[in-house]
Amino acid sequence: MRSSDWIPVYEAIVHEFGYDRTGDERVRDRLAALTTPFDHDRLPRFDGATVAVCGAAPNLTEDLPRASAADVVVAASTAADTCLDHGVTVDCMVTDLDKNPETAVELTRTGTPVAAHAHGDNLPLVEAYVPRMAAEWTLPTTQVEPVGPVENFGGFTDGDRAAFLADHFGADRLVFPGWEFDDPSVGPAKRRKLAWAERLLYWLERHRGERFGVLDGRRAGIDTSALPLE
Repeated sequence: MRSSDWIPVYEAIVHEFGYDRTGDERVRDRLAALTTPFDHDRLPRFDGATVAVCGAAPNLTEDLPRASAADVVVAASTAADTCLDHGVTVDCMVTDLDKNPETAVELTRTGTPVAAHAHGDNLPLVEAYVPRMAAEWTLPTTQVEPVGPVENFGGFTDGDRAAFLADHFGADRLVFPGWEFDDPSVGPAKRRKLAWAERLLYWLERHRGERFGVLDGRRAGIDTSALPLE
């Protein structure tokens, strides 16, 4: 997914949530100043692989056998902790640093790539934790136009960004342990974000010509009006 394809969808998200694009750009620029270009060869081998994109829903623990069976595990946010606590190797973490930044720091220091994301609300976290992360294992990302070392592979939440990243680097098949779009434990704002994650995964599966099991039984109810599906 090219960033130029992503930006119109990002603009629809900004409009719905009332986000400040200049805030995203400001934090992106700060992240760019704190990081160096990432060597993509440090990523796990996505090409031709079955990739488990692990979400942080409560059902992840019971879903971990699917993660263990995959060739590559990409964990979103606190899904990394659940995987590690149960002996499942995390090959890459995707995070905006808002819940478990110490895990991101530790993973980079032990040679696991972490895609650290900049958005308008996380400047203090970027400034506090990115300098502590091992630079060579830190992949800086943004949801606006890429600048310097900061890249944009598409996606909005940690989970769907992980899926877009795996797609960008050639994953053959994506599976989704630990995903629950109707998670009753989240508040209204998070539910709106999960609705967008669902839309974005639908867009991604159309782009890939793949059917994601996590969307089975849900496709007919997905609002696709803001998606460039043609």
